[in-house]
Amino acid sequence: DLVALGTLDTALVAFLRAALRAGKNIVVTGLQNAGKTTLIRALANEFDPSERFATIEREYELHLHELEHRHPRVVAMEAREGSSERDASGRRAGEVTLTDLVVDSLRMNLRRIIVGEVRGSEAVPMLEAMSTGDGSLCTIHARTAHHALDRIVTLCLSADIGMTDTFAYRLVAGSVDFLVHVALLDDTARGGSRHRFVSEVLEVNGMGEFGRPAVTTVFGPGPDGRAVPMHPPACMPQLLHAGFDAGFLEHRAGTWTHTLDLRDPRP
Repeated sequence: DLVALGTLDTALVAFLRAALRAGKNIVVTGLQNAGKTTLIRALANEFDPSERFATIEREYELHLHELEHRHPRVVAMEAREGSSERDASGRRAGEVTLTDLVVDSLRMNLRRIIVGEVRGSEAVPMLEAMSTGDGSLCTIHARTAHHALDRIVTLCLSADIGMTDTFAYRLVAGSVDFLVHVALLDDTARGGSRHRFVSEVLEVNGMGEFGRPAVTTVFGPGPDGRAVPMHPPACMPQLLHAGFDAGFLEHRAGTWTHTLDLRDPRP
């Protein structure tokens, strides 16, 4: 369906499917209403039905637990706001945070963890879960895939646990495998239409220079902004083992079925 809508092309579908099968941790980035949650649902559809995994959300948006025929072993968890009363530590009575849920999920013998949206201190346990497991997913608000790296580090520092930015970058480098950015092109105010599409896929290759993760642009924006193959990933042998056809990366214009019209729609 996302291919028909123009969000993905067949090359990206094949690549992301192989990445999931190879157990790669993926962070989906983008602005509000770009379609991050929809893409996460599509990625989760590639899980083997026998897999046991958890969804952790502030409010249920993925609704994967309602697809019992497709995900019979999903563990769905939802955060809960506390009351106005506080305990001795100053915490709201009855509160259950995303951080609590991520920490608890690490004891449940799960292969994957999906955090619907990381926007606070839960970034730290999420990265720790990714560093010890495989194939986990989350979304984060960011303008670009590169900006998402700094955004994740900022959230780690906001946890107020004495973490330095150098350690936070190192944690990201050892946890995240791919950043997939979903762009939103909205021309409705000018009489045009709204387009949602993947524009970038970055591979995180461990720590690089200047205390930041090294990244490879596997797919980057083409002439109309949509992702086209740029460079082969370092983990190519693992993707090939998972069934990826390297020939997809030879389509330098991608395999998009049509071209976006970026002309000004106004006369």
